[in-house]
Amino acid sequence: MKNTFKAIAISLVLPSVLLGCASTGGMLSTPVENIDSSPIKVSPLTESEKRSWAHLDLVKDTIPGMSVDKAYTEIIKNKKGKTVIVAVIDGATDIDHEDLDDVIWINTDEIPNNGKDDDNNGYIDDVHGWNFVGDGYDEQMEYTRILASGDRSHPRFAEAEALYNQEYQKYSQLKTDYDEVYKGTVSADKVLTQHFGTSIYTKKEVLALKTENENLITAIQYAQLMYSNGYEYMHEGIKAIKRDLDNINERLNVHLNKNLNGRKTGDNPDDLNDKPGYGNNNVRPPTKDQSHGTHVSGIIAAERYNGKGIKGVANNVQIMPIRSTPNGDEYDKDVTLAIRYAVDNGAKVINMSFGKSFSTHSDWVRDAIVYAAQKDVLIVHGAGNEAENIDVYHKFPNDAIGTGPEVADNFITVGALQPKYGANMVGDYSNYGKVTVDVFAPGSDIYSSIPENEYESQRGTSMAAPNVSGVAALIRSQYPNLSAPQVKQILIDSGLSVKTKVVVGANGTIKSLSDISKSGKIVNAYNALIMASQISNSN
Repeated sequence: MKNTFKAIAISLVLPSVLLGCASTGGMLSTPVENIDSSPIKVSPLTESEKRSWAHLDLVKDTIPGMSVDKAYTEIIKNKKGKTVIVAVIDGATDIDHEDLDDVIWINTDEIPNNGKDDDNNGYIDDVHGWNFVGDGYDEQMEYTRILASGDRSHPRFAEAEALYNQEYQKYSQLKTDYDEVYKGTVSADKVLTQHFGTSIYTKKEVLALKTENENLITAIQYAQLMYSNGYEYMHEGIKAIKRDLDNINERLNVHLNKNLNGRKTGDNPDDLNDKPGYGNNNVRPPTKDQSHGTHVSGIIAAERYNGKGIKGVANNVQIMPIRSTPNGDEYDKDVTLAIRYAVDNGAKVINMSFGKSFSTHSDWVRDAIVYAAQKDVLIVHGAGNEAENIDVYHKFPNDAIGTGPEVADNFITVGALQPKYGANMVGDYSNYGKVTVDVFAPGSDIYSSIPENEYESQRGTSMAAPNVSGVAALIRSQYPNLSAPQVKQILIDSGLSVKTKVVVGANGTIKSLSDISKSGKIVNAYNALIMASQISNSN
């Protein structure tokens, strides 16, 4: 799922744009249930809280985290549990990262780099997973591919054409506007640098300027625009505008480019049986900015006791990296085969932090979801970042056609929370749906690993899903006798029920959490382990 970020809000100049992760002991203590009297946190988050808020406790910390720290302190303690393989179907993953290198899955039946398929699973030298994207990276959006095919018999061709035209016009205008503002801001910075004799002039100094010089007056106006967007220095604002402009150009030149042929695997993506074993065994990111899979993996399973970086949610996990997501929309064939690869190679939880609004072969993916259910594998999926009600807005992959019956009971869809208990606790970008979204979990400003032993905060339901995958892995590790459907139901039923009204969607609609999700709850690791213990002991 493409990570979300807000473009700079250039008020009065141009509109904002949103460009779019076994114990058999006795019964445990009573779970927390009534949180509606919990105080709202009014003080800013500390740096420590910012980096770990998803693990904090709503009652103790007044932050809507998942009580992970409390679960370790009061329940897990020194219980290691059974090792669980979690497949991360995503973009590339830095398996050499200091916080991941000891938790990466190793296919012990495969002899590294001998050019043979030693375990006869159809994939050569798949020691640490598989890359279904191969050497490719840039890809179109699915609706662009539908339009480029020229196949007007496609049931959503007219819809794809209308959306393409709308998006192309939108981003073309944004490019014009951003080009102008970027040039103006760079020019203003040069004028102010010359005036002050330094490029590190302060906001206070600029706002105190009194001048009749037209160049300085214009420069001050551009500086005020940056300050109004929360930037203390012009160079920070310039960097943000350039980042947004790069994304706008990428949307036009890659995602909306009808002539692009980005697939490098030599197979036919519309034939599920063509060229089995296509792709390669390189799951690492070819460039540092391909950080999504590394970030998601860190949320789930970053090494908790190595004294470095961060702590993942789950403590006894092996991450199986599977690359299926390019820069653009993933192919249904790749997703289908990625799910089957994960299942066949021992994963018990699959995290899928990706999605799209058009799908040519959604039935293939649903069949793979059923296959995973038959093999007792839980799939956790992010709801998406369009701020839409996905009960009515198309979103793939899914485990049902529209709001019809689910094809299996092993698929859980997750919306995203912000670290703000109360009306603004749901991410303003998060999709929702009373039928299609099961639970909510922390997804905004989640601090995790990125390539080359670095860390940063990212936001999106891409980050909410791996938080839930981590809790699911904890349950399957501590109580391995529980089935995937049981773990799914525990995640749903054990969450904290929130009755307070929340703001959702692009229009800021006021809803209750039970109006925008099946459970009306936020995932809680402490409660989930208590419920898992009770069900495990009753089995």
